[in-house]
Amino acid sequence: MEGAKGEGPAEGGAMENSAERPPRQDHLIRDGDFVVLKREDVFKAVQVQRRKKVTFEKQWFFLDNVIGHSYGTTFEVSSGGNLQPKKMMEEITSETKEAGIDNRNIVDDGKSQKLTQDDIKALKDKGIKGEEIVQQLIENSTTFRDKTEFAQDKYIKKKKKKYEAVITVVKPSTRILSIMYYAREPGKINYMRYDTLAQMLTLGNIHAGNKMIVMETCAGLVLGAVMERMGGFGSIIQMYPGGGPVRAATTCFGFPKSFFNSLYEFPLGKVNNLLNGTFSSKALPLESKDNISVEENNGTLLDDLQTSPKEMEENVVEVIENNHPQQETMEVISQEPEYKEHKERGNKKDYIQEFQRKQEQQKKRQIEAATLLNERNADGLIIASRYHPTPLALSLLEFVAPSRPFVVYCHYKEPLVECYTKLRERGGVINLRLSETWLRNYQVLPDRSHPKLMMSGGGGYLLSGITVANDKQKSESCMVELQKTEEPTAKKRKVQESDSALEDLP
Repeated sequence: MEGAKGEGPAEGGAMENSAERPPRQDHLIRDGDFVVLKREDVFKAVQVQRRKKVTFEKQWFFLDNVIGHSYGTTFEVSSGGNLQPKKMMEEITSETKEAGIDNRNIVDDGKSQKLTQDDIKALKDKGIKGEEIVQQLIENSTTFRDKTEFAQDKYIKKKKKKYEAVITVVKPSTRILSIMYYAREPGKINYMRYDTLAQMLTLGNIHAGNKMIVMETCAGLVLGAVMERMGGFGSIIQMYPGGGPVRAATTCFGFPKSFFNSLYEFPLGKVNNLLNGTFSSKALPLESKDNISVEENNGTLLDDLQTSPKEMEENVVEVIENNHPQQETMEVISQEPEYKEHKERGNKKDYIQEFQRKQEQQKKRQIEAATLLNERNADGLIIASRYHPTPLALSLLEFVAPSRPFVVYCHYKEPLVECYTKLRERGGVINLRLSETWLRNYQVLPDRSHPKLMMSGGGGYLLSGITVANDKQKSESCMVELQKTEEPTAKKRKVQESDSALEDLP
């Protein structure tokens, strides 16, 4: 009994400790997280770091104060580049507004505003917030009360955009990042519109537990979208051209490290060797990843490095000396030449060991990817690259199991028409469909909902289908079954002799 009494407080203490532990709150912004800054319809992806100056929409500020706040919080840039949570002010109701009937008597002669640019600049220098500046602009406008209610709202929105430095911090997602890339740098994602990417994920049947093959040159946006949809469950094999995979957009998602345990990579130049059965792990090049600073600085690839440790050390040292100038540090410990030389040697040695470790780890992951591809039972294929889709689709479909979907994206229709024809001739696919998504944005406001005048001209084309067992494979399997069930030759002869005897009878 005493022992039982002694165990009671221990159990209670453990329960108290577990209860005291604060649960991980994913809705809060933490130091090191990747976030997206939003102002009106403009987005920018950044990483939260203390005392790091960020420039966005002609405003500079620090992100220190956003740590600990919830995603979706709106901040206002104050003096010194500090962000302060913005208090939402109550909007003026339409009943208290004074508005005119129409705008026919309003003349835009530039004399309706009493405040000059010097007056506005003086207000900014005093530290007056943007809301107060907008309010003074409204009060000093001689034509504001004569405008219609819709024109007044438009005027206020325009002035707020100009004078209010308001920024909203949102969590990265496929929709937000695809809109950001399409608006700012569409060429990096092959002009793929966000609704086209949504169609790709739907037609490809992306879900948790899949084994997907992804070939894309869209800065890692399609790869990140697939990883987000799968949620870290299953496996993804990224086929990449050149020296290494590009995952700039994938990094902006801010995935946990566990998501990358199921991500494999395989060079596109070794696919034919894998199909022919001549693939060897010794033939794999030693590429450098995106996070290795050698490739980031000058874009050079260390493909020609040999596996010999001595030669690798010499080459890496040469690359470091040529491409890594001395950087300024916050603290200077010692100015003695002997200390500097010893420190540089130690840094180079540590860098070489880390570089070799990453190379070996990458080579191991590529061998694992080759093993997964050799199983030829992938659950889907996604292609979205700047290269011609026909050879990619014909070769990579060999690794996809029957009755699985595949999607091919191209900014132009003609390459996909040729790919459509080649796949029909090859066989092994059904339900081939070449489509183009059409998108039109609408303004939805009280008494003024209508389609927007400006719309996208095109978001690319998609070729989708489903794999089936090829006729050649079917015929080979049928021949094997016939050989197994075929009758012996002696029995065949007896049957033939009996048939000929029956024919001779009158």
